[in-house]
Amino acid sequence: MGSVGVLILFMVIGAVICAKARVAGGAIAFSLIALVMFIATPVGSGLPDAIGTFVAAFDQAATPALGRTQQAGVAGSGS
Repeated sequence: MGSVGVLILFMVIGAVICAKARVAGGAIAFSLIALVMFIATPVGSGLPDAIGTFVAAFDQAATPALGRTQQAGVAGSGS
């Protein structure tokens, strides 16, 4: 599993080459394979949890604004 970093690098380079050649399908495929390989490594294993935490925090911040509700303890018009 020591060569996974090299394989990820080749996948990123392949995605860039496909993007430069305007081959969208190839660029997407290379990018997805690189992402799956990165998540399979010990360094990238925390990525899904980090994304989930970010999305949950964003949802908590956006829900009151979208629902036009006000959280308790927030000052109204500043008076």
